[in-house]
Amino acid sequence: MENKEFFEKEFMPKMNKIGIVTNVLGVLFSFLPVLVLGIVYSVWPTGSALATAFVTGASSFGVLWFIEPISYFPTLGPIGTYMAFLSGNISNMRIPCASMAQVSAEVEPGTEKGSVIATIGMSVSIIINIVVLTVGVVAGALIINALPANVVSALNYLLPALFGALFVQFGINHKKHSIILLLFAILIYILINVGAFAWLPGAANYLPMLSCVLVSILYGLAVYKKEKKAEA
Repeated sequence: MENKEFFEKEFMPKMNKIGIVTNVLGVLFSFLPVLVLGIVYSVWPTGSALATAFVTGASSFGVLWFIEPISYFPTLGPIGTYMAFLSGNISNMRIPCASMAQVSAEVEPGTEKGSVIATIGMSVSIIINIVVLTVGVVAGALIINALPANVVSALNYLLPALFGALFVQFGINHKKHSIILLLFAILIYILINVGAFAWLPGAANYLPMLSCVLVSILYGLAVYKKEKKAEA
């Protein structure tokens, strides 16, 4: 109870304040190059150019503005969400690191302990990411060019392999849930490939993740209610 009270009354309010301030600063700094071009060099985009750019971007990525926070929040928690959207590389680095940290610490995602462990895992990943990026910027091109072509092409399979390993790790503890979601994901991809969702613009980009997340949440809620009813 003492840890719970500290988490709710001291830890979270402070982290929320830091998260809001740093994310707002991140947004402001992202516009800094534009402001420099406008103020220093008097180069301002026209209203029509801005509208065109916004419509183009929103039509391609707008759905992710809603899907990604919903998809990632259960694993990352509130603090991890602040960190992830400020640091980037969410799906290929932050989520795997947060998930594996939770697995290693044997805590459940979506809990207070899970949120703290995810934050620690992501903090380490961000520090390592900065170091690796620094080395990559300096020597990355030289290293990649020195690798054989088959090794370079094999690097494209790193992310699927990583998520496959994470799926198996979580599936060990939640076998029925994982099997149902795997079958549903396969079904969705088959339907997309045969053109069943051709009437939805860009469905292949967001529909698999969105539908799998929603089905997973609904199934989890159903199991939770069933268990609670059985306990009562």
